[in-house]
Amino acid sequence: MKRQRAWIGGSILALAIAVLGSDSAVDTAQSFTIPTACANPALCASLCGGFVEQGRTEGDFVRLASYQLGAPQPMDLPAATLSTPAPVDPKNVYAGAGAGMFSPAVAGQLSRVYSPNLITGKVDVIDPDTFKVIDSLDAIPSPQHIVPSWDLQTLWVSGDLSYRGGHADVAPIDPKTGKVGKPIDVPDSYNLYFTPDGRSAIMVAEAMRRLEFRDPHTMALQGYIATPRCPGINHADFAPDGSYAIFTCEFGDALAKIDLVHHTLAGMLALTPGGMPQDIRVSPDGSVFFVADLLKDGLVLVAGDSFREIGFIKTGVGAHGLYPSRDGTKLYVSNRGTHNIAGVRNGQGSVSVVDMTSPRVLATWTIPGGGSPDMGNISADGKWLWLSGRYDGVIYAFDTDDGSVKTIPVGGMPHGLTVWPQPGRYSLGHTGVMR
Repeated sequence: MKRQRAWIGGSILALAIAVLGSDSAVDTAQSFTIPTACANPALCASLCGGFVEQGRTEGDFVRLASYQLGAPQPMDLPAATLSTPAPVDPKNVYAGAGAGMFSPAVAGQLSRVYSPNLITGKVDVIDPDTFKVIDSLDAIPSPQHIVPSWDLQTLWVSGDLSYRGGHADVAPIDPKTGKVGKPIDVPDSYNLYFTPDGRSAIMVAEAMRRLEFRDPHTMALQGYIATPRCPGINHADFAPDGSYAIFTCEFGDALAKIDLVHHTLAGMLALTPGGMPQDIRVSPDGSVFFVADLLKDGLVLVAGDSFREIGFIKTGVGAHGLYPSRDGTKLYVSNRGTHNIAGVRNGQGSVSVVDMTSPRVLATWTIPGGGSPDMGNISADGKWLWLSGRYDGVIYAFDTDDGSVKTIPVGGMPHGLTVWPQPGRYSLGHTGVMR
């Protein structure tokens, strides 16, 4: 889940979801759905460049307010000079990102926690040794995630288009200096991943229901895959051999499987009704994908190759983010503490520790006084789990030995933070999906 929606009432939200779900109204060659923040005509007038409903049907509204992007173009990919690196251990895709296993590529980079804040528009910088905020960066107007590049040389700040009238940016941070470079204008940069072979960045254009393949350095468009039946396309993880990725459809209670060899939408999987899939993470052996579900309060288990739902694990209220331990045996699940998509302060937030081999819940860590743990990552030594407290204006650092927590006030709405540098040979994106 994403974006602040405290100002969206129930009826507006219902319209937003109805619009996002009306696939019959989507012309995949030209028109894509509007962001949920623009579901109200008055908001569209101010936030989306004067889009108005004019009393028409939802289908007409989608067409009227959609982004005219032209027909899909053939993929213009560079020659395959790289292949997906083989796993260090075929039985553990995380074996190359164990404690302290730094690539030479991160030598000289600053040890920092970078936390984007949607309300303040800043990127807060924390010293992980002192647990104190030491800087506040201007990057892009609506920062959502801090995303390590495939080659580990750049931290990209991705943003939310709905706060800029239909525009978004990505901005690079130099991890050696902590300085922000020149932003690059893109249509929608809500989330960002990288293909396992490093040839492309995958810009998750959630509001437009498409995956944009871009040059991983310049962000020049290489082509895109339309996903018209995946409203709220958002988080992803990848098969061990890099042949496919599975993306969650937050507003569609479904998953999209993307063929990364032929660059096509390979299929859709409708999950058991009543859910809202969030983050997704592959098991160490690559056979199962764990899908956090905000409304089901747990993890949906999906067999990746056969692409079918095979199980469920109850964790906590509002399951959202997923982070593997440094040895790849455990999965830390951030439970947001509420089903309210606008968020609540001091909710029933917690972290569940899941044994990925059983799989079963080993422990649950609560937050004194309540909270809203959201997104983040693990420290390089595996001793701390850093998470944004999205609706409480704080950053959490959980001790992975006993679950005790330190709280760092930052105000506003912190979201997709990352801890850097991370162990690993390369990054698949998001807040640090490392291999």
